[in-house]
Amino acid sequence: MTLSKHVSSGRLLASIQAKSPGSSGDYRTSSAIEHQAFNPYSSNYSTEPIPKFRIPDEGTEPETSYQLIKDDLELDGKPALNLASFVNTYIDPHAEKLAVENLNKNLSDNDEYPALISLHDRCVSIISHLWNVPSGNTAVGTATTGSSEAIHLGGLAMKRRWETRQKAAGRPYDRPNILLGANAQVALEKFARYFDVEPRIIPVCKESSYCLDVTKIKEELDENTIGIFVILGSTYTGHFEDVQAVSDILDQYERETGFDISIHVDGASGGLVAPFVHPNHVWDFRLDRVRSINTSGHKFGLTTAGLGWVLWKDVKYLPESLIFILKYLGGDEKSYTLNFSRPGYPVIHQYYNFITLGFNGFTRVHKASMANARLFSNFLEATGYFECVSDVHRPRGQLVFDGSLQDTAADSDPESFNPGLPVVAFKFTEEFKEKYPDIPQAAVATLLRVKGYIIPNYPLPPSASDIQVLRVVVRYTLTVDILDRLMEDIVRVVERLILAVEKMDKSYAKGEKPNTIGDALLTLVTNPNIEHEDEVEWETPDNTMNETRRKSRTVHSTFC
Repeated sequence: MTLSKHVSSGRLLASIQAKSPGSSGDYRTSSAIEHQAFNPYSSNYSTEPIPKFRIPDEGTEPETSYQLIKDDLELDGKPALNLASFVNTYIDPHAEKLAVENLNKNLSDNDEYPALISLHDRCVSIISHLWNVPSGNTAVGTATTGSSEAIHLGGLAMKRRWETRQKAAGRPYDRPNILLGANAQVALEKFARYFDVEPRIIPVCKESSYCLDVTKIKEELDENTIGIFVILGSTYTGHFEDVQAVSDILDQYERETGFDISIHVDGASGGLVAPFVHPNHVWDFRLDRVRSINTSGHKFGLTTAGLGWVLWKDVKYLPESLIFILKYLGGDEKSYTLNFSRPGYPVIHQYYNFITLGFNGFTRVHKASMANARLFSNFLEATGYFECVSDVHRPRGQLVFDGSLQDTAADSDPESFNPGLPVVAFKFTEEFKEKYPDIPQAAVATLLRVKGYIIPNYPLPPSASDIQVLRVVVRYTLTVDILDRLMEDIVRVVERLILAVEKMDKSYAKGEKPNTIGDALLTLVTNPNIEHEDEVEWETPDNTMNETRRKSRTVHSTFC
C-alpha cells in the first residue's frame, strides 16, 4: 500500500467492507440499511455503519436511534470543562423542567402564547432597569437568538437614524461608516459587510489593553459616521472598553461639528456582569451617547444557548420604518427581528433566573466567578511561567505586569480591581520564552485537551497578532475544586514540556542524534508518578498568609 499524507478513513472502511462477506460497499451511495444490521445492542458487533449522508430506506426503533446517537455524542468534550466558551453550560432541574414543558412554544406566536410574551416583556423591563434607563424614557427591546442578531439590529437602527438625518439636511447618505476596535467580535464586522457600511477598524495596542484605542477615535470621525461599537467585555482578554471616554470624545466632536453620533454597546458578555459586580462603573444608559445595548442571556444571564437581548434607551431611537406589523397570526404583532420563529423556552429560563436568583443572587454568583478568576490569575503569575494579559486581578488603575505577586486575595470587592469579565488571558513570560524557545505555547492547550480541558490558544487582534494567549473563561460552574485541579495540571503540563526539551538538549550536548520528534513525544506521553493531594501542602506556619499566596508558594516549592 502506498503511503500518503492523508488517510481517508471513510474510503478505507468502505474498501475493506466491499471485500468482506456481506459487503456494505453500496452503503456509501445508497445508505439502504436495515436497522437490525447496525444495532450494536441487539447483536455482538455492528457490521454496518449508521446512516450519515442519506436518509435510510427503513427506519429503526426509537430506543436504538437514541442509543446510537447518544454514543456518537459521547465523543464531544465535557461542557463543564469547555473553558473556551462564554456560553453557560448548566441548567438547574427546575429550569430544565420548565424548558421541557414549553419546548414546543414559538416565541413568534404572540396571540397563541400570551403568557410567554408577558414573560418576554418582563425580561425587557428588568434588563432596562439593570442598565439604568433614565426616568421619563420608554425603553424598548426584543429577544434575539443571540448577540450576533442583536448587534445587527442595533447597528441597523443606527444606520437608519443616520440616513434620516442626512436626508433631512440634504446631505449624501450613500457612504455610511462605523467605528470599531480591531478586537471586535466577528458579528460586528458581519454587520458592516452585510448592511453595506464601511468598517473603520481602529488598531489595538498594549497601551490600550488590546482594546479600542480611544486616542485614535477622533481622526476617524466624519459626517458619515453612523456610530461606534464599544465592547463591554473583549472576547480576546475580557477587558471592558472605556465607554465613558468614548462618550466624552463624541460630546466634544458634536460641539465642534454639530454631528450627533451614537454609541451601541456590545455587552454580549459584560452586559449582565457589570450591573452586579461593577455597579459604579458608568457604561450604560446613564450616558446620553449610549442609545442601544445588546447582551447574551445564554452567557452571563445563565440561560441555555440561543438567547440574546437588544434594548434601545427610548422608542425614539428605534425607527418606525424598521418595525413590521404582522396580522396573519390572529392579531396585530409588532416585529423587529432578523429571525421569525424561535423557541420560547430560553426566555422562560431567563425570567426563571431573574426571579430565582434576584439581584443579590446574581451578585453572589458573578462575584464568586471574579474571585476565582483573580485566584487563577495570581497563581499563574506566581509560577513564573506565565504572565496575564487580562487585568481583573490587579488593583484598579494598575494595568502593567511587573513580575510581582499581587497580595489582593483578602479583598473580595470587585470594585477594588480593574473592571472586566471573569476571564483570564495569559501567555508565557518573556523570561520563559528566552529560556525555552523551543516550547510552543499551543502545546499547553493541546496537552490540556488530552486531560479533558478545552482551552484555546490564539493570536491577539491583527495589530498585535504576534502575541498569542491562552484563555480561560471562569464561569460559575468552574468551582474552586476544579480550578485547583486545573492549576496543578497546567503546571504539570509545562513541566513535561520542559522535561522533553531538556532531554533533547542533553542528547545534543553528548553528540547524539536523537529521534527528536519521537523522543519528545515519548517524554510527553510517559506518565510521571501519580501525584496525590497532600494536606501538608495546604498548611503554612504563617497564618497571616492569604490563600492565593499560600497556593503560590506551594507551587514554587513543589514544582519550580
